[in-house]
Amino acid sequence: MPTLHFFCGKAGAGKTTVAAKLSKDHSAVLLSEDIWMLRLYGDQMKTFDDYIHYSQKLKGVIGPHVAQLLRAGCNVVMDFQANTRTGRSFFRSIFEQADASHVLHYLATPDQVCLERVAKRNVERPDGSHHLTEEDFVRISSYFQAPEEAEGFNVLVHESGV
Repeated sequence: MPTLHFFCGKAGAGKTTVAAKLSKDHSAVLLSEDIWMLRLYGDQMKTFDDYIHYSQKLKGVIGPHVAQLLRAGCNVVMDFQANTRTGRSFFRSIFEQADASHVLHYLATPDQVCLERVAKRNVERPDGSHHLTEEDFVRISSYFQAPEEAEGFNVLVHESGV
């Protein structure tokens, strides 16, 4: 059965690294929110609110496309964040619409490790990355909600950086 893989984890938790490995291991289509957002809206994204706005626009296009890929029998890895209960409903709508399996990969990485990785990423600037300050990390992390059993997802926890 085709499977949708998606991610929950703070900035710097390792979502992109795990996504790349999963796409190879499962011969899956890999879709990266950061790369799509940069290429489509890069010069228009100045604030966190801009990110939220353009992310919703992107999801309106990507969601039906991913459901179609799943229905066609493709495994899909979405390197998109599912960091809130509300945000995770987007992914649920995709795999339910496609009648596909799913795995929510939760990267339980300590904040200090995340911050160290963000600092390294700020220097290396891999494709699709954007500069984050410690203040940005704290602000963005304030919205974070770890997945709970009651949500009913197939969760695979990745203990990272411990």
